[in-house]
Amino acid sequence: MTPNTHSSLSLSLAALAPGDRRLIRSLFIAALAALALGLLLGLWVALARAGWARPDLPETGYRLLTLHGVAVFFDWLTLAQAGLLLVLAAQERKAPLSLAWMGWAGLVVMLVAFVLHLLGTLGGNPLLYDGSPELVADARQGALLFYLGYGALALGLVLLALPGLATLVKARKAGSGSWTALGFGAFAWAGLLLVSAIALANTFLPAILWAVGLGGMPADHATLWHLLFHNMHYLPLLGTMLAWYLLLPELTGARSIFGSGFSKLVFCLYLVFVPPTSLYHMFLEPGLDPMVLVLGSLLSLFIGVPTIAAFLVVMTSLEAHGRARGARGGLGWLKSLDWSQTATHALAAAVINLALGGVLAFVLIQEKLAGLLSDTFFVPGYFHFMTLGVVTLSLLTVAERIAPALGGRGGSVAWARYLPWLITLGLFLFGVAGVVAGSQGMPRRVLDASYEGLAPTSWILLSWIIGIGALLMALGLGLMVARIGAAYLGFGPKALATEQPQAVPEELALKQGAWGASLAVALLLTLITAATWGAFALMRSLPVIAIGGAGH
Repeated sequence: MTPNTHSSLSLSLAALAPGDRRLIRSLFIAALAALALGLLLGLWVALARAGWARPDLPETGYRLLTLHGVAVFFDWLTLAQAGLLLVLAAQERKAPLSLAWMGWAGLVVMLVAFVLHLLGTLGGNPLLYDGSPELVADARQGALLFYLGYGALALGLVLLALPGLATLVKARKAGSGSWTALGFGAFAWAGLLLVSAIALANTFLPAILWAVGLGGMPADHATLWHLLFHNMHYLPLLGTMLAWYLLLPELTGARSIFGSGFSKLVFCLYLVFVPPTSLYHMFLEPGLDPMVLVLGSLLSLFIGVPTIAAFLVVMTSLEAHGRARGARGGLGWLKSLDWSQTATHALAAAVINLALGGVLAFVLIQEKLAGLLSDTFFVPGYFHFMTLGVVTLSLLTVAERIAPALGGRGGSVAWARYLPWLITLGLFLFGVAGVVAGSQGMPRRVLDASYEGLAPTSWILLSWIIGIGALLMALGLGLMVARIGAAYLGFGPKALATEQPQAVPEELALKQGAWGASLAVALLLTLITAATWGAFALMRSLPVIAIGGAGH
């Protein structure tokens, strides 16, 4: 295959064997299908909450809510991240993948996992995506299928991670003995994928044994789920930073002005700070030792350090390169970016959503607020900023960028540039209304927020705004997914040949004063402080009955 762009990334993908390109392409096609399904289910749930849709039976709504969570958070993110890992490995080695057959096996196992989740959700008692054994009662057969789905998911993660790891190891042996910053980050990320697979097996193997009658009901399922969910939550954030590191040289020619060593240190911070900070997920556990509460509160302050550090590297390097090319004024470097590309708009929207989601996340992980907010709509309000507005937008941008090099299409159309902003507008309405509603105690796992007319009037109004935001999100995301999916299936306009932007000399970039990212982080910390203070003030003003429960 002859690549239709001359970028470093497309040349790396062109060096793959045809079967390797088909594997990556298949992973992204399956990932897009999972995202499309999750999008439709999530939209229905949001419309039901607004009172614009109603299930035939209450159980039906909870089954669809569960499938939405599984399809988006586990299937879409896992398959897309596996595709990204193989792209990063190809970029590092610029040669065929190692153990590609494992990748194909992993894809098949992931499809089996989805079928098991589908059958387990539609049969037996309705479960939420944490699969709590306490909700199973006597319907163990359906629960067993659901738990086996997570077991298959763990195996799929292993099978999808190993080809990336093996390829990266060969790249290091064939090179100078060390990885590039991106290769090192990809290797660390693949290791975290394996850790997540172990956490999945550790969480659901006891549940599987219980469901088949070979063990007692798991007493610590909730704690194990918190540990698993924490890893699965922050794993995509590292993947997002790697996606940014991959895309920005392709889009702008800019590379880190801090050097490879500093970037490797930033990626190591995820390994240092993410695992131990899982303690804050346990704030709602009854009888928790006060020392654990104190330690969890302190550790929670460090959770954003790796992402903020990576943000500083990317934004400062962009600004320095823009100024080296002659950009002037406080925001002149932003104007120097290529805004004719959809990818530029998507990453800019992702940065804004990261700031919004980050501010709200730091409010939620405060020990004094976690018990008040964790069972309210505050959680999906903030969470969609991160999962959809940051991670999903970034992964979709990678998928769109590499489609032509994998044998698909990917021609630019002007209207596609507005889709990330349409998604962000919907997210803003959905997220802000959800956070306000959660601060007023509106539960998150309730389909009828009106409580048959007994709920506060504000809950009904806010649910309508949530529904409008969901419609806008679904419209923008649906069009984006449809466009990228069509490109992978060979439809749509052909991509025009483009040259990778020329990087400016590193010594020239280092001479530039680039303070925009530092000021942005200072503003972010100020907003976090203000939002936390505001949340405490609001909670003190609410009656006790308006505060959310302690469920998780």
